[in-house]
Amino acid sequence: MTTIVQAASYGGPESLTLAQIDLPAPGPGEVALDVRAAGVNPIDIKLYSGMMGADPAALPRRLGLEAAGVVTAVGPDAVGPEGPIAVGDEVIAFPIGGAYADQVVVPARAVIPKPAALGWPEAGGLMVTGATAVHLLTATSVDAGDTVLVHGASGGVGLMVIQLAKLRGARVIATASPRRHEALIALGAEPVAYGDGLLERVQAVAPDGINVALDLIGSQEALETSLALVADRTRIASIANFSSGPAAGIKVLGGGPGADPGDELRAAARPELARLAGEGTLVVSVGATFALAEVAEAHRLVAAGGANGKVVLLP
Repeated sequence: MTTIVQAASYGGPESLTLAQIDLPAPGPGEVALDVRAAGVNPIDIKLYSGMMGADPAALPRRLGLEAAGVVTAVGPDAVGPEGPIAVGDEVIAFPIGGAYADQVVVPARAVIPKPAALGWPEAGGLMVTGATAVHLLTATSVDAGDTVLVHGASGGVGLMVIQLAKLRGARVIATASPRRHEALIALGAEPVAYGDGLLERVQAVAPDGINVALDLIGSQEALETSLALVADRTRIASIANFSSGPAAGIKVLGGGPGADPGDELRAAARPELARLAGEGTLVVSVGATFALAEVAEAHRLVAAGGANGKVVLLP
């Protein structure tokens, strides 16, 4: 029997329950994994909170888009983007469904090798934030010489955006609570506090102007500041403002209504993200780990924004 996490109803973390199921054998083009780590992401919470619909027919809903683990069985033609997959391989799986489990069957096309030097929590929490960051930077054509403003830079996606933008040769101005500034400086960003006077503080730090603005939080402050600083609206992108963003003419990315999901781009980013993380060039900051039975506590931490890095479940 396999232990899984599911949302039995729509609502808060109290809706999450553990269940036992029989794991099916992998079919053609599939592999089975023993899950060693599964990343927790805000989208997981949105899926059962009712924010993205509350269809009773979708319940119970399994959660989790990314995992890392060891291959225990392979179906016919189990070939991933990096080649054939074999029992015993240590892998990262993304995008998948139902990653909150101690075992899972996934499409082979979602599986890439895990670098040996990358720990399980880091591997399990790499891909959603990393691929989202790549999508943001690619959609806004960030390159050497750009000055990039990142709203909400201390979250999981923000920490990836900072590092990947710096690797492209960009300068990064990062908004965050002052208590998070030291961590942002360590990654090469120049932090500013959000709140009243944000526009003036950014202008003081970057008097030559801002080329790109990336909104990771969806606040009106982030949108208004971005519009005031960046003339080219094709170089403003949000993964959180699905209401005002489209009307303002900025790019809206991700899983929200009317957004560009960027599925192919995000999938194509996986090998390079794994390589960079395995080398230590890209750091996955794990803020907290929880057992499957503690999933409600993990979700409360993510919802409150209290994790200094990625939250990961360790089955």
